Parts: sequence; C-alpha cells; structure tokens
Amino acid sequence: MRSSTHLALLCAAPLLATLCSASAAAQAPPDPTVRLLQQLADAPGPPGAEEPVRALMAPRMKAASDRLQYDGLGSVIAQQGSTGPRIMVDAHMDELGGMVRRITPNGFLTMQMLGGWLDQALPDQRWIILGSKGPVHAVTGIRDIHVLPADDRTKVFPRDSLMLDVGAHTTAEAAALGLSPGDPVVPDAPFTDMNGTGNYLGKAWDDRIGCAALIAAMERTAQAPHPNQIFYVATVQEEIGLRGARTAAQLVKPDIGIALEGGIVGDTPGSHPEETQATLGGGPGIFLYDSSALANRKVVALVKKTAAAKNIPLQLDLVQGYGDDSAEMQLSNGGTPTVNIVVPVRYTHAHNGIVNRQDFDRTVDLLVALLQSLDATTVQQLRDFTPATP
Repeated sequence: MRSSTHLALLCAAPLLATLCSASAAAQAPPDPTVRLLQQLADAPGPPGAEEPVRALMAPRMKAASDRLQYDGLGSVIAQQGSTGPRIMVDAHMDELGGMVRRITPNGFLTMQMLGGWLDQALPDQRWIILGSKGPVHAVTGIRDIHVLPADDRTKVFPRDSLMLDVGAHTTAEAAALGLSPGDPVVPDAPFTDMNGTGNYLGKAWDDRIGCAALIAAMERTAQAPHPNQIFYVATVQEEIGLRGARTAAQLVKPDIGIALEGGIVGDTPGSHPEETQATLGGGPGIFLYDSSALANRKVVALVKKTAAAKNIPLQLDLVQGYGDDSAEMQLSNGGTPTVNIVVPVRYTHAHNGIVNRQDFDRTVDLLVALLQSLDATTVQQLRDFTPATP
C-alpha cells in the first residue's frame, strides 16, 4: 500500500507523468509478432551452433505442419500437404558469429570469425561466448587513444589483432568460466523497439527476419487452402557456404524454391545508388541478381503480378557480394526455378541492424498469396523451357 501510494504521488507530478506512462507501456505484453521477432533476434545461433534458434522454431513449425523431420546437419523441414507441386520455402537460422580459437596465458581469447564480417565492425563490441557452464560476457578491446600513435588513429585494425576480454587474468581463470577452444561466439545486442517508429533494432536479422516470416506464413497457410506440398525449411550454416540449404534440398527435391532473406538498403548516408536502391519501409524486395544466383524470370513475373494484385509495394534489387540459399535450391532436383524474397534490413552483418514492421507484414502477405497461386498448372508453366513454335 505504501509503495503504490508513493508511486501514485510520483506519477501525479507533471514532469514525471510522461515517464510513468512510458513505464506502464513498457510493462505491457508485446503483440505476438513483436514477441516472435524479439525471441528470434535475441537467440544465439552462429553457424554450427543453431540449437537455441532451432528450439524456438521447431515446436511452432511442428504445430503448423503435417510432418516434421531434420536433415543430417540440423536443418528443420516441416511439410504441409501431401499432394501437388513441391514448394520449398527456406530461411536460415544461423547468424554471423565466431568461435574461440585459443586462450592466451594472460586470460584473453582469440577468435575465428564465422561469416562475412567487416573488420571495421569488430573492435570495442560486446559478445557472448556459449561456454560449457553457460553464457560468458566478453568484449573485443580497443587500443586507448591516449597511447595510440597519431598515424594509427584512423586505421582499421585487422580481425586477427583483436582478442576477447572476459575479465580473466590467466588461462586457468578463463577455463574456470567454462571456456575452451571451439566455443561459439555471438554478438551481444538485445532487441529494441526504436522509439515507437515501427522500426526494430537487433542482431541477426540476417536471417531471423526470414525465420519469423517463415513461421508467420506457415501458420497462415496451415489454416488456409493451398494446392501444394509446402516444405518450410529452417536451414543451418548459410553464412559459411549455404550448407544446410544443399542438404535440405536433397531431401525435399523442390519443384519451386523460395528463399526468405534479409535485404540491403541504400537509404543511409554514404550509400551509392549502384549498390542498392531499396529503402527501409519501402516494402518487400526481390533480388533479380546476386553473386550466387539469378532469379528465374518467370517466377519474378509471378511475384510482380501477385504483389500488384495485393497492392503490395515491391522493391527490385541487384546486389554484388551477396549469396543466399536460393542458389542451392536452384541447383537441386535437376534445376529448380527460384526467387529470393527479402525484408529490407539496415546495417546487415554487424551487431545492430534495423527492420521495419510494415515491411515484415507485407512480406508475409506477399508470400502467402504467392504460395496460394502456385497450383500444378502454374508450376508446370514456370518449369517449361520449351521454345515457342513459330
């Protein structure tokens, strides 16, 4: 009684009323989509250590499917339907991360990076090491400006010069924390709703935003008719060579492949229009070209038609230096027409990225409509390369 009265008096003060209102809003339970996005973004899952992400995804995928199985690398394959074209919808569970290489005599740890990191993004960042005794917090230190030579102050420090600092002073102290070579390392960058703007800050949007879209779409198609066998697949080890997509596609043998990914935006200072022209909040996108795959032109035309029919804005992009799971689906089953559908992400392959809620919702709407349009006749036409007769 005393504490609640005290709180009421505080909230009555004009200067504190806004803060009390904000605190109450922060304690309110988030909507299911925000909860899903937060859980997936915060879950640790670098290549080869996707267990926490799989533990989130598999139960929901099982509940919305007729059959659930795993491939030998750990990808999750959920099947809806038993007749019709075999449609593979793919998102990868792994994120950029690292792996402990060794512990030095003074208690620091060296790290093997996993995935396409920029060296600029690595110094003075917080990390979590998944040790045998539980999570261990770490930081990649940085040289102090007071002692750094003037010529070095604007240089990018190579990744091999960085070490993880866990507060230990000796090899034994680090080992006592449950740390050893091979332990997975992930960014420490908690999910944040960005000031009510409809944008969400977090790590691992590449490709947890695709994982969330996969779950949202499959829960809808589980309740709505579709003329297909849909194989929703959450893959592993995409960031180190599209490995899970290859093994999963060998099992699924898709007729059509759809990858769900985090896209790239060109709406930040310093961006070049030839790099990408997509914008945050501009709607879902498709890649007409990336370094690993060319989208099937017929599938692209169908995506455009579907988006137009649903009044969904669609961003078209061509990106250098990008690879995605559609490349492995494309080369499976004797050749599979594929497309990569993306939710735009600002600041990919770094600790902190930003996604837009409306982009996400529209991507799910587009995917569901596309899946409902892929009947046997349409799939046969997409796979038919017979030259037209004069």
